[in-house]
Amino acid sequence: MSQNLDLHGTTILSVRRGQNVVMAGDGQVTFGNTVMKANARKVRRLEADVLVGFAGATADAFTLLERFEAKLKAHPGQLAKAAVELAKEWRTDRVLRRLEAMLAVADRQQSLILTGQGDVLEPEYGIIAIGSGGPYALAAARALLEHSELSARAIAERALVIAADICIYTNQQHSVEELS
Repeated sequence: MSQNLDLHGTTILSVRRGQNVVMAGDGQVTFGNTVMKANARKVRRLEADVLVGFAGATADAFTLLERFEAKLKAHPGQLAKAAVELAKEWRTDRVLRRLEAMLAVADRQQSLILTGQGDVLEPEYGIIAIGSGGPYALAAARALLEHSELSARAIAERALVIAADICIYTNQQHSVEELS
């Protein structure tokens, strides 16, 4: 019996409602079939008005996070420009090209997903969901957004609870950042 030694364990969710945007993530990091850490913080606030969440290999994600922060400083107030510049660098740099991570980024105007393939995606419905529990969190958040009057924060928190009930790589310890 061989053990899968991949690192797993992230659900990052961002929800927009009205003037509010929330980014939330669970805290679980899994190595193979073992929970290595239950309270990792995978959501950050950059500058004063940009939220970032990451999924994938932790060291890779931190490398990309640092690069994205540098792009934001080079292009202040231009989330899309910073994201596209990072995606270009990510795709063409020989070292960065091998990084296995995704970033979810949001400011007061837009939300974007950055992938290792050089994609910069603006999701539909004002919801971003990445990581192993992303599909579950996305489905729950869409239903709550369309069929309730809950705040963006309440939707994100409830959707993460639902994702954690389904995805074995997601737990109930959440970190949340909000722009309102």
